Amino acid sequence: MTSSTAPRALPPESAAAGPTLRSSGSGGRGPRGGPLRGIRRQHSLSPWLFAAPGLLIVGAFSLYPFFSTVINSFTDRRTLIAGSFVGLDNFRELIHDEMFWIGLRNSTLYVLCVVPALVLLPLLLAMLVQRQIPGITFFRSAFYTPVVASIVVVGLIWVWLLDDRGLVNSVLEAVGVGRIGFLSDQWLLLFSAMAVTVWKGLGYYMIIYLAALGNVPRELHEAAAVDGAGAIRRFVTVTVPAVRSTMVLVAALSSVAAFKVFSEVYLMAGPSGGPAGQDTTLVMLVQRVGTGLSGRVGYASAISVVVFVVTVVLMLLVLRADRKEDA
Repeated sequence: MTSSTAPRALPPESAAAGPTLRSSGSGGRGPRGGPLRGIRRQHSLSPWLFAAPGLLIVGAFSLYPFFSTVINSFTDRRTLIAGSFVGLDNFRELIHDEMFWIGLRNSTLYVLCVVPALVLLPLLLAMLVQRQIPGITFFRSAFYTPVVASIVVVGLIWVWLLDDRGLVNSVLEAVGVGRIGFLSDQWLLLFSAMAVTVWKGLGYYMIIYLAALGNVPRELHEAAAVDGAGAIRRFVTVTVPAVRSTMVLVAALSSVAAFKVFSEVYLMAGPSGGPAGQDTTLVMLVQRVGTGLSGRVGYASAISVVVFVVTVVLMLLVLRADRKEDA
């Protein structure tokens, strides 16, 4: 006969759960314990610790100047004067500023002339140096040399070449053509600066196209050749569609760079911006208006905001054109 006070056996479920419940107590070793929580917190902070130096650099040299420029565009701040809030007065003044419209015209013309050349010519150059022939490495290096050269050095070399007493005019005079005012005529000076921009950017975009051409299957060209397609037709029907995304990238990069051009025109036209300032670009106008002891920082910031808005619009137009072609 069994005693009524004997302990009853626990169900299997309760027996299995018993140790687990005891281990998750305040001992600190369960899922909610202190050590595991500290490890999880450390893992969540680790990515931010690695990204902190880069975020600080971006914030100090990109975000802060950007927001500061936007704020200053609504003030009459000068170099040594804090200034006060003036609302949209700086932007109203832009509408009646003749030099602003001259700069906008020259920057827009720069984009219209330089971008098509930098989209097409580097592609043709990449197709030429893509072939594996003896000595091709030398030509690749030679075409890329202007990219690593200082823009100041490049600008001075072209000024010496195109000057009225430079090498180009000396040769033209020797053959009976006569001297040409590359640096004294308004339009010739602007187009000479465009030529320098194209010449310096060819090698950079050539490298981008070389990477894209390496991913084009050779079988596509062979199949087109079997069908009787010539070199031009293969270029239009095979090469261009295969590298179209790269062409969009090059168009976007070159558009922004061309609209913000400064060094080439400044070195060839001088601080005055060519004859009567007719070759001034928007970025040159920002530098001229916003520097010096009496520089109008607020007005220059308003011009900078316009440059930013136009560059964003240019990139959006390029991307929209690419999406339309995809559709």
